[in-house]
Amino acid sequence: MTDESLDPVNPETTALLVMDYQNSTINMVPNGDELLAIARNLIPMVREHGGTIAYVRVAFEQGDWDGVPETSHMAKRVKAYGDALDVDNFNTQIPTEIAPEQGDIVVIKKRVGPFGTTDLHEQLQARGINTLVLAGISSSGVVLSTVRDAHDKDYRVIVLEDACADRDPEVHSFLMAQIFPRQVDVTDVRGFHHLMH
Repeated sequence: MTDESLDPVNPETTALLVMDYQNSTINMVPNGDELLAIARNLIPMVREHGGTIAYVRVAFEQGDWDGVPETSHMAKRVKAYGDALDVDNFNTQIPTEIAPEQGDIVVIKKRVGPFGTTDLHEQLQARGINTLVLAGISSSGVVLSTVRDAHDKDYRVIVLEDACADRDPEVHSFLMAQIFPRQVDVTDVRGFHHLMH
């Protein structure tokens, strides 16, 4: 999937967003082990080139839903999980083999997209980041939300097709082929590696 037409990236102004790579979500998709193996290689590669790593987790603390209206579909879904999505629960942790290192950005979001309930945008701006590379679970959840929101925030966005996955592989394929390319660049990890040189 190496696309020679894509512009190269400047690692110093690029951040890899590792989104919802958590113990519970990795098990929700059919190729979770494969995604983890890809991330284990991808993250050090971006580090070695001087890029920023930003982790996005979804987790909740007591009181997060105080004042949220009963009409919130998200609140109903999260409450149904009980304490499985608690900030300290094993399910919401980033797997140790891709654990954050000193200097990485780590944010905990309370909704599907990574920007609305965190200071991620501010942290990226403070580092001069203008290009976001997306790896996430799931394609129809956090990745779709980030594509839309980051596009509207004027970032260049690159989606790594083989570092994203969905419970429904057909939905994943449709988004990658038909929806995302209208607003962002779509490539695979190998193609991205060529863009970093």
